[in-house]
Amino acid sequence: GRIVTRQQLLTDVWSYSYTGDDRTVDVHISRLRRKLPGLRDFLVTVRNIGYRMDVAAEVRVASG
Repeated sequence: GRIVTRQQLLTDVWSYSYTGDDRTVDVHISRLRRKLPGLRDFLVTVRNIGYRMDVAAEVRVASG
């Protein structure tokens, strides 16, 4: 449920300070959602900040 900023994702995934546009994270998230449709319910965009995993969605799906 913790919000992770785009910059944090860039640093954690690419292991360095990325000097390009942090919107590249949005492109990768979009591709993940397209390739893994089940992820759409869990990966929530926090506008102008980053992303978070919706653990409540996991409970709703599991109890189904």
